[in-house]
Amino acid sequence: MISKKTRFLLALFFINTLIIFTTFITGCKATGKKEEVSGEVKIDGSSTVYPITEAIAEEFSKENPNVRVSVGLSGTGGGFKKWLAGETDINNASRQIKEEEKQLAEKNGIEYLELKVAYDGITITINPENNWCDNLTVSELKKIWEPGSKVKMWSDIRPEFPKQKVVLFGPDTDSGTFDFFTEKILGKEGMSRSDYTASSDDNVLVQGVSGDKYSLGYFGFAYYEENKDKLKLVKVNGVAPSFDTIASGKYKPLSRELYLYVNKKSLERAEVKEFLKFYLENAPEIVKQVGYIPLQDKLYKEGIEKLEK
Repeated sequence: MISKKTRFLLALFFINTLIIFTTFITGCKATGKKEEVSGEVKIDGSSTVYPITEAIAEEFSKENPNVRVSVGLSGTGGGFKKWLAGETDINNASRQIKEEEKQLAEKNGIEYLELKVAYDGITITINPENNWCDNLTVSELKKIWEPGSKVKMWSDIRPEFPKQKVVLFGPDTDSGTFDFFTEKILGKEGMSRSDYTASSDDNVLVQGVSGDKYSLGYFGFAYYEENKDKLKLVKVNGVAPSFDTIASGKYKPLSRELYLYVNKKSLERAEVKEFLKFYLENAPEIVKQVGYIPLQDKLYKEGIEKLEK
């Protein structure tokens, strides 16, 4: 028969063992890897923001293999349609949300966060064989792109330019780049000539401009950076787009901010929140790698704080 003293000592031993074991487990959780997340993050929208989000998604997936991140490119407007219908968690946007989109979000019960992710400059590009044009004024760009434009030949822009047809390439009407360009150059969003080759995929525009000596097009700066061996950029009012001129705002009026719009309901899922934190923490390095201009560090920190509220 076990004595009272022995039972007491055994009980004391058991309690001490339990305390040590609990402390060990707690310590492992505190010092070990963060809890793994799983699930899916659905993103669509701007072809301009696409390279940033795609690059970050690839890096995130390496650390979080159980999370599937899908990134589409329907254009900013096309992406907003899917996002407002609840089909996606995040919309890549190369412009801010429009008033009618805000109203639809409210009607559909969608609360959202707007997160700034980078700076960009819409770049006017021509074919490398073009040896007559290195600068265009805002008024000349307006003359080229306005509805009912009489510019058919390069010589219609300036008499000294060749009497050859201008072959135009640009974003389609679902694109935030189209909206921004038409507002800044033509004075009214959506106002543009329609007789040009339009696409929501900037790679298609790059191929078009690089394939015709008499071409002219516009798209995001990163697509020029990635294809500068196939393209030639044009200064606007004497200023060429670059990392410095875009970040400083000297590249007027075609410098802009790029955004993510996040459905707050989606933020309730760990995989979405972790992805966005990863995005903003790694954006300064990755944004530059893919040819865009990072924001100031404090703006990324402000974005992370928004996620925590």
